[in-house]
Amino acid sequence: MRISRYLLPGVLPLITLAGCRTDYAKLPTYSAERKLLQVVVEMPAGTSQVQHYNPATKEFEPRQQAGTNETIEFLPLPGNMGFVPGTQIPGVAAGAGQPVQALVLAETQPAGTVLEVTPIALLALDVNGLLESVLVAVPARPAQRILPDATDWATLNRHYPGLRSSLSLWFQHRTRPTATRIVGWKNEQEAEQYVRRHRQ
Repeated sequence: MRISRYLLPGVLPLITLAGCRTDYAKLPTYSAERKLLQVVVEMPAGTSQVQHYNPATKEFEPRQQAGTNETIEFLPLPGNMGFVPGTQIPGVAAGAGQPVQALVLAETQPAGTVLEVTPIALLALDVNGLLESVLVAVPARPAQRILPDATDWATLNRHYPGLRSSLSLWFQHRTRPTATRIVGWKNEQEAEQYVRRHRQ
């Protein structure tokens, strides 16, 4: 038996059998009750193990590289890495055909946790010549925030001036020998537009 991490406000955790697992890719982009953006956690903050959600098996699986499980050969994840359900990146960009990537700056959350979030930035990367974007967000619930004064792009830069450079450094060195270059940062409005543009 598997307990789903998808919790509805005021409702006990949904208990699902192995044959009817939660299809995280089909969850709504915005929560039904509060209409807030949702992110499904694939990799908890602090991990070095690379894994992703496989919609075909409905499981969180290690990413393979040359027959072995891929790891981050740098500092562990600075936040919870996951995806925005109900989105898809088309075209030839890095991650094309995949959902919008998201990094949630919060305490570590298990894979499969669904968080309501507030977007605060969009990070654009050049990964081996292909454009890749990562939504940066904080939990919508103030009690879950580790950066209580970061609620948008302006407050992030005003109260935590070193965070942007720290995250840039991490993304540049998270994979080797992949060449990653920081293209630029955008504010929360552009982050929200990016999500809406890629909703299915």
